[in-house]
Parts: sequence; C-alpha cells; structure tokens
Amino acid sequence: MNWLNNSIKTIVCGTVLIFSLFTSATLFAEEEKDKQNAYNKLKVFSEILSLIESNYVEPIENDSMIEGAINGMVKSLDPHTSYMPPASYKEMQVETTGKFGGLGIEISIRDGVLNVVSPIEETPAFRVGIKPGDKIIKIEDESTLDMTLQDAVSRLRGETGSPITITIFRKTFKQPKEFTIVRDVIKVRSVVHKLYQDDIGYIKIRSFSKNTSNDLDKALDELGKKGITKLILDVRNNPGGLLNQAVEVTDRFLNRENLIVYTKGRSDEQNMRFTSHDKVAGVSYPMIILVNSGSASASEIVAGALQDLNRAVILGTPTFGKGSVQTIIPLSDGSALRLTTARYYTPSGRVIQENGIEPDIIVEMKPVKELDKEDGKAEESEEKVRLRRFLREKDLKKHLKGKSSIEGAENEKDVSHETPSELEEVESKKLSDDLKKDNQLQQAVSLLSGWEVMKKMFKNLKVDAPDPGSRISMK
Repeated sequence: MNWLNNSIKTIVCGTVLIFSLFTSATLFAEEEKDKQNAYNKLKVFSEILSLIESNYVEPIENDSMIEGAINGMVKSLDPHTSYMPPASYKEMQVETTGKFGGLGIEISIRDGVLNVVSPIEETPAFRVGIKPGDKIIKIEDESTLDMTLQDAVSRLRGETGSPITITIFRKTFKQPKEFTIVRDVIKVRSVVHKLYQDDIGYIKIRSFSKNTSNDLDKALDELGKKGITKLILDVRNNPGGLLNQAVEVTDRFLNRENLIVYTKGRSDEQNMRFTSHDKVAGVSYPMIILVNSGSASASEIVAGALQDLNRAVILGTPTFGKGSVQTIIPLSDGSALRLTTARYYTPSGRVIQENGIEPDIIVEMKPVKELDKEDGKAEESEEKVRLRRFLREKDLKKHLKGKSSIEGAENEKDVSHETPSELEEVESKKLSDDLKKDNQLQQAVSLLSGWEVMKKMFKNLKVDAPDPGSRISMK
C-alpha cells in the first residue's frame, strides 16, 4: 500500500507542477499580449499625430497636441487624477503656502462641467452668493465644457483686485446668471472659534492646511480658559486638505494610541497606517461633529475616525465621499502628475470613497426663510426655498469605486474703537443670529445642553457596521 500512496503523491505533485507551469506560461502569454496591444496603440497614436501634422487645415503645434493627448489619458481614469503643465504645477506649489489670489471656491468636474463643491466663508465668491452645487458654465465668455480642472483654476485666479465674470446655472434659476467677482488675496484661515451658552465651545475648521493643528491648539486653549465643558467641531463645507493635518486634528481628541486611518493601494508603499500618540493628552470634552455633503476628504477622515472610536456624535447630512489618495509626482520637464494611488479606510475598515460618512443624527439644513417662517417672521404667501442636495463623489463621472483648489480667506475688521461692553454686545448678537440661521447648529447646542440625557440615549450606539436605516432623523 505504501507504494500506491507514494505513486498517488507523485502523480498529484506532478499534476500540481504541470498546472503551475501551465498557469505561469498563460500569465506570461497574457502579459506579452498586453504589451503588444499597447505597442500597437502607440503606433496608431504616432500615425495619427503624423497625419494631423501633415494634413490638418492649419499648422498645429506638436506640444499642444501631445499635452491634449496626455490630458485625455488621465481624464479616462477618475476625476481627481490630472496632468499639471509646468506653470500649473508651479501655481499649485504657491497654493500650498496658504496665500494666493482667487475667488474662494472649491471646485470639481462632473460630466465635463465645472461644479462648485463649496465656497469658503468670508471670501469674494461666498459674499456674492455662490452656492454648493452651482455649475460654472462659462468663465468670462469661454465655455467650461470639457475644460480641465487645472485650466479652470488658472482662469479663475488672477491679479488681486481684478474682476472676473462667471456664468452660473443653478436649479432654482430660470436661466443662467452672470456673477462678477473681484479677486482678492486668499489666505487660509483654517480655524475659527466661538462660545455658546457659557460652557459650549464651537470650533469651525474650514480646511486642513499646514497650520491647522497649531491653530486648533490655540482655539482649544482659549476656549479652555473660558471654562468650556462641551465642544462642537464644525467641518461642514470643508473640502479637505493635508492628510497629516487630519491625523493631527483627530489626535487632539484621543487620550490613548488608536488607529485613525489607513490606506490601501497597489504597491506596499501606498499601504500606510496612521495612529494617535499615546503620550499626547487629548481633549476629553463631550463632542458633536457637524458634517454635510460639502465635507470631503480630510474632513471625512476626522469624522469617520472619531465616530468609529465612539469619541463623538456625528450630526448633519451624509458627507461627500471623497476617500482617495492623490500623490503628486514631479516629471522631468517641470510638469507633474497628480495620480490617485490609494483609498482611505476608517479604523473599523469602512470605505470612505463613494460612501461618505453617515451621521448618527441626520438633520437636514433648512433655508433661512424657512427658519424665519417657523418663527413667524416670514409672510405666509412666501414660497419655501428648497436647498439642493450637494453633489457628492459618487455623482462624479468615472469616480473611483467603493484635490482641486482649496481656497480660504480671512476678513478682519478694525474694532479697536469699540469698548469691551460694545464688543460683547456685538458678539452676543452675532452668536444669536448664527443660531437663528443654522438649524443644524441649533440642534447641536440643544443636544449638548442636555448632554447627560443624550449620553444615556447613545450608550449602546455601535458604528462599526453603520445601517443608515437605524440613524436618527430630525428633519
């Protein structure tokens, strides 16, 4: 019987070896076929280039045609992969300094049309009434149809004080409307803070730039001196920014070492894990995070991590769903490739890309006129204004399955002539006005005011495998 068993083993091993060799040969043949197909396509490309060069009705610059071909190639991948010519790459490097000329909007492209993801507060675009979801169909007299993101950014920016006219289409408009906006120096003031009801701190993070975590530390320190016991972190309409700043911000609210976010790509170097620092004494206030469809990328990392770790209650509407990593790769001629190389995942393994972050408490934002009507301040005959749902990552053409321009501004006023009592009165009125205009903020302040009751309500809340149907809705 031993000889029989040995024979069977030999046959099995031989079969496995033959199968392995056959599989390897098949894979090698497929790789060679792919290489040959790629070579044939490049040959066709060369032929087309030559034919255009020789026979097109007007002389054509080869550089512009090749650049157009590159743009077409990267455009076929996903909305966030892009080619940056030398001038655009240099402009992007200037942008990272946190100070540049522009309008103050975060933009993206959907179906070949330029869309506003969110305007940044206190910027020229915000002040003239540009809204999330607006479609920019013209810049000056030039159509934006099939315009690249970098071209759009380049046209929107310009000399400080110079005007630019953009044509906006909005669902509520009967026809497109022109907006003339005066460019301003855009400075990234990423963190602002306020105090509500004597002990509720409010911090708004507008973007994640290189100084965000330091600015957050200053805000927390100032609010701590005022005796806050609860905190609202607002990342609504925050388009994202630097990954390391998202990690640093999250770390400020954790008291022990925790996984914050991890990435997965095709290569080992794209598989990274980011954790909090156990030696950093985190802020332990009860916390609510405000989010909406304009909360993207780094904002979603912060909200998703603190939700997974049961550190904060998320309130608002589902986030944008931009959970992909872009790597900037410099090229030999001074240009660069912005290439999507990985996906983000929350600590529990949730995919941010396309899905976004589902709030624990869903509160739809109401238009100001609706809020006034509830207070009896609006006329009965006045038609209710409906807010459009923000465009989200999953709505973008060729989105990755499941950075654009970030601009922010600082609008400082000289109040040196006002007395302390006048300042307090002005600030108190502003806080009151903010609450009247913002029902999501109203809910957050109300819930934190009754935190002990809410704590009992959420003590058994689990978010490892979120079920949208189980979320609490306060429409």
